[in-house]
Amino acid sequence: MNIKDAFKGISKLAFDTAPIIYFVEKHPDYLHKMRYIFQRVDMGQIMACSATITLTEVLNFPIQQNAVQLIKEYEDILQNSKNFQLIPIDSAIARVGAHLRAKYRLKTPDALQIATALETKSDAFLTNDFQLKRVQELPIIILSDLVI
Repeated sequence: MNIKDAFKGISKLAFDTAPIIYFVEKHPDYLHKMRYIFQRVDMGQIMACSATITLTEVLNFPIQQNAVQLIKEYEDILQNSKNFQLIPIDSAIARVGAHLRAKYRLKTPDALQIATALETKSDAFLTNDFQLKRVQELPIIILSDLVI
């Protein structure tokens, strides 16, 4: 799917962890696509969010490696970016996550990410996890399916 077409009508986008990792760590297969998406976020065309569990997931490897600069980059993008918000996992999100987990047999982090997307009334969820396409409650955009 053409990347421009994929984001028509999307004003609020929830992010899974992997696309953020691809952007910050400059993954050669996905960096160009992620730059396109983050430019839309920076310009305010798309409001972005992700669950706070994203911070746990992205910081794991840099902390193990004592990669101080990488830790700072992740914290900056997730906590200080204009038009990007980290959403705390509250009891409402946890309940929706439990329902999603039961219905689709999702792993807890995936259920919480999608529950966050739903509770924030996001128009779509950006991931690279094909397994999540089975979720029917909102559009799931698979990064690797996008063409620039």
